[in-house]
Amino acid sequence: MAVFDYNGDGRPDIFFTNGADISTLQKSSPKYYDRLFRNNGDGTFTDVTEQAGLRGSGFDVGVAIGDYDNDGHPDIFVAGVHGNTLYHNNGNGTFTDVTRKVGLDKWNDPDYGPLWAVAAVWVDVNNDGLLDLFVVNYLQWTYSNIPKCVIEGVAEYCHPRYYKGLPNQLFLNQGDGTFRDVSKEWGIRDHIGKGMGVGMADYDLDGKPDLFVTNDAEYAFLFHNLGNKFEEAAFQTNVALAEDAAFISGMGTDFRDVNNDGYPDIVYVALKSQTFPLYLNTGKGDFTEATAPSGMRTLSMGMSGFGPALYDFDNDGWKDLFVTRGQVTSVWPPGYKFAEPNVVFHNLGSSGKWESLTSEAGFTDATAARHRGCAFGDFEGKGRIDIVATSLDEPAELWMNRSPQAGHWLDIALHGVKSNRDGIGARIKVVTNAGTQYNHQTSSVCYASSSLGPVHFGLGAETKVSTVEVHWPSGIVQILENISADQVLKVSEPSESTALKK
Repeated sequence: MAVFDYNGDGRPDIFFTNGADISTLQKSSPKYYDRLFRNNGDGTFTDVTEQAGLRGSGFDVGVAIGDYDNDGHPDIFVAGVHGNTLYHNNGNGTFTDVTRKVGLDKWNDPDYGPLWAVAAVWVDVNNDGLLDLFVVNYLQWTYSNIPKCVIEGVAEYCHPRYYKGLPNQLFLNQGDGTFRDVSKEWGIRDHIGKGMGVGMADYDLDGKPDLFVTNDAEYAFLFHNLGNKFEEAAFQTNVALAEDAAFISGMGTDFRDVNNDGYPDIVYVALKSQTFPLYLNTGKGDFTEATAPSGMRTLSMGMSGFGPALYDFDNDGWKDLFVTRGQVTSVWPPGYKFAEPNVVFHNLGSSGKWESLTSEAGFTDATAARHRGCAFGDFEGKGRIDIVATSLDEPAELWMNRSPQAGHWLDIALHGVKSNRDGIGARIKVVTNAGTQYNHQTSSVCYASSSLGPVHFGLGAETKVSTVEVHWPSGIVQILENISADQVLKVSEPSESTALKK
């Protein structure tokens, strides 16, 4: 699912992907249609799927939002089983399927057969001002050749070990409305995995965006950007395996700075008894695992997670971790609950510790489900991040942020000029009297989901920001001073770097 402003009215809208008939992979009924809901601005939404041209045709799974042609209108890439779709935003409330026209219809691989895509991320890998597309592929699968697995006497989904993996794909934006598959020459195709999630950040601050990919019961990948190709560096950087050195079911991921030291960290989630691994960036080109020292191991051991996201929900200046929860299968030992409520792990700041908030956050047993995707936005314009979550065979959930003691805030809406229009990849530093914090623009978050909007900062008790420093993907550095809190600050990329005034 995705949260983004599709029509430019300043209000975040919601898009859901949906499945299809499993035997044909076709949407044979309206119940399978993807859905776009327009935010009416009065606390209600209107289903505008038909008029927008977004009902889809295949078995759709993930979504990635980004303005690939820099026309000011965010476009939609949908990842699916044996077929992906790129919808161009026409700027008038409608979308056009341009998949074949732009060259993104390469889903039937000559070596691996039909591809099953789960997620994707828009990222400018070569910093040319054009968004490129990285697609995460899962397993080699066909309906006619499904392995038969039985759990507790009932036919169920098989473990990933019964399937062969797939390579991911990288498509380079040619700037003429088309994309070129550069997976081989950029070093992506050489690595076979069972991909589930992807996060984007410049972990070594060399100005080039890197990619972390979770795999289901396989080693994770960390693709380090060398400028004209990627090197897979998960082992060298200590993020290939979780602390027990066992394969875990890596699901969604987020790739952001959690401890305000200026270096992006990595968190991802897995199933019960596998923990939610947390890797802290050392600032020296690698990571150290902090799952146990931070308390996350103990807190998450009994949980099954699918979608993690790092946002400051109480605006205290520290990013918290929201996780959609739910087990994979409905057949388990007697008494096991496969439906689970969601959870927020509250970041306790400089202590490096977390506390788990479930019922305290409103996620009671009554809201338990097999949750999957999640996306985020400020639906009321009050400076507090709200949540939309999905689950299997249940209605979607819209969670409004009612944190009673939420602090002040600043949202930064980027407008790239030399850089890509969305400013994806831009790093932002915010300084107040209380300290310094960092974030970056990306639309890839949670599991198979996307959130594109202003970059959010909680400010605690601070009502002024002394400096905002934006490092654009183009290399331009922009500094703004003496900014008031509690606003959406629109920042357009200048033609050259601006120096801090003394």
